[in-house]
Amino acid sequence: MRKLKILQINTEKTWRGGERQTFYTSLGLIKEGVSVSLIAKKNSPLAKKAIDNRINVIESRSNFHTFLILFLKAKEFDIIHPQSGKSHTEAVLTKIFHRRPIIYTRRVDFVPKGIFTRLKYKMTDSVISISSAISKILIESKMVESSKIISSAVANPVLNKNRALALKKSTLGDRQVKIVGIFSAFEDHKDPITLIEIAKLLRHKYKNLVFFHFGDGKLFQDFKNQLIINKLQDSYFCFGHKHNVEDFYYIIDAFLITSKMEGLGSSVMDAFNFEVPVISTKAGGLKELVKNKGFICEVGDKNCLAKAIENVLYNTNLDRSFIQNAKDFVDKELSVSFMIKKYLKEYLLILKNDE
Repeated sequence: MRKLKILQINTEKTWRGGERQTFYTSLGLIKEGVSVSLIAKKNSPLAKKAIDNRINVIESRSNFHTFLILFLKAKEFDIIHPQSGKSHTEAVLTKIFHRRPIIYTRRVDFVPKGIFTRLKYKMTDSVISISSAISKILIESKMVESSKIISSAVANPVLNKNRALALKKSTLGDRQVKIVGIFSAFEDHKDPITLIEIAKLLRHKYKNLVFFHFGDGKLFQDFKNQLIINKLQDSYFCFGHKHNVEDFYYIIDAFLITSKMEGLGSSVMDAFNFEVPVISTKAGGLKELVKNKGFICEVGDKNCLAKAIENVLYNTNLDRSFIQNAKDFVDKELSVSFMIKKYLKEYLLILKNDE
């Protein structure tokens, strides 16, 4: 049987949930004997990590260069699989030349609009949603008649505990603290304002409580200025982008996410995997994901989120069975191999329908 040839596309400059899942998908497919190539932005974290792991990377220098690559090379593959909104557009706009089936994985939970967007979805052979919330949005907006759900996956890396402990030591010295971890970009839809409000609510009541925030984004400097204005710089620490950020789950006592919009939340799944208690809003796919596996509050409800942090960190009578529920869920349903089996089934179905 001829080896299946898949072209993955993700030309984002950053390393966030979508880029990590693109990496996991590519690596997982290769392990199953599939021939995989990846179009990624030149010198991006995704490109570098993929190259380090011997994935065949076609580096793109610009949007125009991506179009040129697709024009010249896409026809060599059985299926084109874009994994970001921009790469979806690039794959569709060049379809007239490559005429290959397109499978798009949608990760965001905003409502798609516009004639061009509708045409883009019509020209896509299969749209995969990473949560039922995203699938529902696509169907209700009449972009698609149906959208199968294939959840993001969680790998099981060996944590570099010494690296995590070194960061804690260099930041806090010998202070005995409880750490709330935030693994989130500094973007409006992540609701950083609510993070400030939560920190303000808790700072006087719990002197041994600190926040460690990992991530970057356009609001990074504004957020740091707000920490100074609110005199929170001794209890709220921003570390920017860190490679292998999973290491730092080792030192955190609770995980917090305040998103106003969220497709699913890869960082939440990491917290499940490393058995860190989760406090989350109900945004997008989070409501379904965190149910019975953590604490859930309405978007922007600083009081509820702060109370949940108190419960997790200071309530000695708290029933913590939700942590095991979360770990069991990851082990059973969120493995990379489980995700790859679903994608392979979808690839083969699309190719059969395309004959």
